[in-house]
Amino acid sequence: MFERTSALRRRLVVLFSLTASALPLGAGTCVALARLTLPQTSITTAVSVPAGDFAPVSGRLFHGLPPFCRVVGTIRPSADSDIQFEVWMPLSGWNGKLHGAGNGGFAGDINYAEMAVVLGHGYAAVSTDTGHKAAFIDASWAVGHPEKVIDFGYRAIHETAQKAKAILGEFYGVGPKRSYFMSCSNGGRQALMEAQRFPDDYDGIIAGAPANFWTHLLVTAVADSQALLLEPGGYIPPDKLPAIQSAALKACDHLDGVRDGVIENPPSCRWDPGALLCKGVESDGCLTAPQVTALQEIYGGPRTSKGKQVFPGYSPGGEGEPGGWAVWITGAAPQRSLMFQFGTEYFKGMVFADPAWDFRAFQLDRDLPASDQKMSPVLNSVDPDLRRFQARGGKLIVYHGWSDAAIPAQNAVDYYQSVLSKVGAATSGRFIRLFMVPGMQHCGGGSGPDAFGQFGGGSGDPRSDMAAALERWVEQGIAPEEIVAAKLKNPTDPVSRAIRTRPLCAYPLIARWKGTGSTDEAANFNCTKP
Repeated sequence: MFERTSALRRRLVVLFSLTASALPLGAGTCVALARLTLPQTSITTAVSVPAGDFAPVSGRLFHGLPPFCRVVGTIRPSADSDIQFEVWMPLSGWNGKLHGAGNGGFAGDINYAEMAVVLGHGYAAVSTDTGHKAAFIDASWAVGHPEKVIDFGYRAIHETAQKAKAILGEFYGVGPKRSYFMSCSNGGRQALMEAQRFPDDYDGIIAGAPANFWTHLLVTAVADSQALLLEPGGYIPPDKLPAIQSAALKACDHLDGVRDGVIENPPSCRWDPGALLCKGVESDGCLTAPQVTALQEIYGGPRTSKGKQVFPGYSPGGEGEPGGWAVWITGAAPQRSLMFQFGTEYFKGMVFADPAWDFRAFQLDRDLPASDQKMSPVLNSVDPDLRRFQARGGKLIVYHGWSDAAIPAQNAVDYYQSVLSKVGAATSGRFIRLFMVPGMQHCGGGSGPDAFGQFGGGSGDPRSDMAAALERWVEQGIAPEEIVAAKLKNPTDPVSRAIRTRPLCAYPLIARWKGTGSTDEAANFNCTKP
């Protein structure tokens, strides 16, 4: 009798174990995370979210999400810190990986959109507002709050990575086997900050269009605004931008052997904006002398009174496109561009803590050192010494669109070359790749192919999905040498038909047409030296 009872008990235990393993993690397990104790952290919400549509905050509705555990918390590493973060964890089908999502601009919001995308592909996701709530072009929150600037600069992303791993470990019983971070713009700055300062946080990192030389980028924003707005007649209205782009393409589009509306390698482009000088009555097809001067300064980048280059200038070829200069550099009207807003907000909120500061008072020789001295240790991620990241097996991919009208693309090349100089070309080749994207605007858009899985949740094919290529590099040791990018018929639909494909080549190689076959098909191009 005892033996029969024991045998029955054993069968019941086995049956219960099999049944439990087939079920998703229970709501009770998720809810229990509200009692989790972490350093300097409070968990405010821990709740299971059923499959379907979900709105994490008012006005943000995401469709077709799988069931997941949502954890909302606050981290306070200083008395003035208020770092809000969220972790979303699949209730079933977790792939064992953590995906960190970064922020654009001055942050101020959690990147729910990217979290929702990767959650649907089996990842646990984490994001933070970096310690404040504000519009992405607003830095007024920084006045009188140096600890919040530190949170924004580097501390919040690191803290959320650490807390997310602890939460995953508690929920799943094991931490993530791999962790990845990918983001663009300020998110690219955050990505490089993680590789430089906190190399143990993430195994693989994608840094898109990195705003990593923050103090010089926003000095450039103000200098360009002065070039356009201080000299009478210097402002270039949006109606003139197509003529500028057309002239640049006429001079340089053919240099790669294909006239396709894209300059493959803008550094090889040499054209004189003076050729557009109005010969008679001013029109949208020509520039006045002050406008020519302003354009030359924007292309050339700012210099000190002694002629020292402060930051690279912008590349020719995408001036008149949607999402181009009319949004970022010149604006729809004077003082209406995003870079004007970013530059003035930076100096008002962070450098001088003076809401009344006026861009007309800016003096480069005086204010660039002020910018560097106060903000460089907090905001810049320009350290080329990535040996700690390389030593622990980390892999880094940097990409940048050559037509970027927000952050000059040459900045990414300069940083990449600084890493090679510091670490050595042979060693660098084992952990870093740079992909320059011809014709792409800021993080996406533009006339060139701009869809290559750079934000996660792509096709999963490492030949055309940068996130998948990164994971294969981390997990299998296969470094990406080229990634096929697509121009989609409907850019808002990731499964839309591709109307053009083109290989993105590991820098310094560029794509060159073989001479036969369609110039809209990547297979007809080789990666070669410029």
